[in-house]
Amino acid sequence: MATNILMPALSPTMEEGKLAKWLVKEGDTVKSGTILAEIETDKATMEFEAVDEGKIGKILVAEGSEGVKVNAPIAVLLEEGESADAVPAAAKAPSTGDIAGAMKDIKAAVSAETAAPAPKAAAPAAAAAPAAKADGARIFASPLAKRIASEKGVDLSILTGSGPRGRIVKSDVESAKPGAAKPAAAGAPAAAGGAGIPGVAPLPDARLLYPAGSYEETPHDSMRKAIAKRLTSAKTLIPHYYLTIDCNLDALMAVREKMNAAAPKGKDKVPAYKLSVNDFIMKASAMALMKHPDVNASWTDTAILRHKDADVGVAVALDFGLITPIIFKAQTKGLVEISNEVKTLAALAKEKKLKPNQYEGGGFSVSNLGMYGIKSFTSIINPPQSCIIAVGAGEERAVVRGGKVEISTVMTVTMSADHRVVDGGTGAKFLATLKQFIEEPASMLL
Repeated sequence: MATNILMPALSPTMEEGKLAKWLVKEGDTVKSGTILAEIETDKATMEFEAVDEGKIGKILVAEGSEGVKVNAPIAVLLEEGESADAVPAAAKAPSTGDIAGAMKDIKAAVSAETAAPAPKAAAPAAAAAPAAKADGARIFASPLAKRIASEKGVDLSILTGSGPRGRIVKSDVESAKPGAAKPAAAGAPAAAGGAGIPGVAPLPDARLLYPAGSYEETPHDSMRKAIAKRLTSAKTLIPHYYLTIDCNLDALMAVREKMNAAAPKGKDKVPAYKLSVNDFIMKASAMALMKHPDVNASWTDTAILRHKDADVGVAVALDFGLITPIIFKAQTKGLVEISNEVKTLAALAKEKKLKPNQYEGGGFSVSNLGMYGIKSFTSIINPPQSCIIAVGAGEERAVVRGGKVEISTVMTVTMSADHRVVDGGTGAKFLATLKQFIEEPASMLL
């Protein structure tokens, strides 16, 4: 029978995306693994593969469509021998009139439900409803798996799928015994609070405050919407506090110059590497995190998670937004490896080709605006991390040493910390260690 192809969740936090491009057309035959479309999330553009084989009977969402909700039908897949006439009316793309009518019905239903409890409706016929678990959740299974389950008398609701995103596939049904009980699920962690911001009134639409024709509108893309939502939530729900420290860069600059001068050169005279000040800061941050595990941590509603490795994010400014790819296990990597990895990740970010596992998670981040001449600033914490450092420009300043005024290159670092996880004294000790590693790079070897 005809099966809806649903908008995939390409990352744990994805709620909607843009269907950037269809790579198949109606009538095309596809099999498992066929690339169907390119989906643009808030962070990257990713390919979407077919799970089942069949023929594209109907495309429901046109390419270029934005704000397509996860699990919304985007196309219909037909089984072998079926024609486009087999596409059920409910699966076809709604018209503008249908949408307007549906919204009207929804509003009316909500009003009625608010006024008085609605009587229970009669249960629909089993054949008309999608497969569902006892708790009402929809069961995702391939058409072949459904057919085999029907023949063997296997209840799909008792199975745990091994296919992409938990989809039940043929092998899951073939290995199941009719009437078998579903294994008890492991206790799920409590959901993080603060999905909304109760009691906060929305700001007025800025367009109401300016004369018509005095501005140009640039519609929000997926990334800008995600940045606004995530950072508003982070700033509202995380109790930030800030610590600032100055770091002398004289020794670091001297070591950097020697290391870059010693870089081997290829046939084209291009050095094998070129270390930046930020590469040293990334390494120093990783080593300081290993010295202070209480800072290398994340908050949950039931526990603090202390990370075993220093997974350090580096903020990358893009023309269309901001992203923080992560250098995993940075404490185990040398400066050259960190430098090359940062360059590779930054290039992928600018092409919107980062994968979720390259930018999600981490325990700490570095945001550096020194290259723009910014002396000091504060950053917003990137959850689930608990700290981020804002790095300013290294500049010549008057420094008193032994009663004498000397000129040194000094850099200001400001750490934003989550007070639920990192207390003030703990944060101060961490910054003192970071300062030591930056001012005496050789101490990172101890």
